[in-house]
Amino acid sequence: MEIESAKLIGAGLATIGVAGAGVGIGIIFGQYVSGSMRNPAAAPKVFGNVLLGFALTEAVALYALVMAFLIMFG
Repeated sequence: MEIESAKLIGAGLATIGVAGAGVGIGIIFGQYVSGSMRNPAAAPKVFGNVLLGFALTEAVALYALVMAFLIMFG
């Protein structure tokens, strides 16, 4: 196998983490909407934790994307 094709396969596999992060973000906000509909008074108190969870989940996607670029162009 040529080294260039191995790099492309590795970069493609590294981007699987981006799909997982997308699912995680959907779950975070879906559960927030569900919980805020059940208890609207608690929604503003929980929103900070939702943003923190979103930021940490998005960081995983960015790390996966950086790894894919490092594999491709490194």
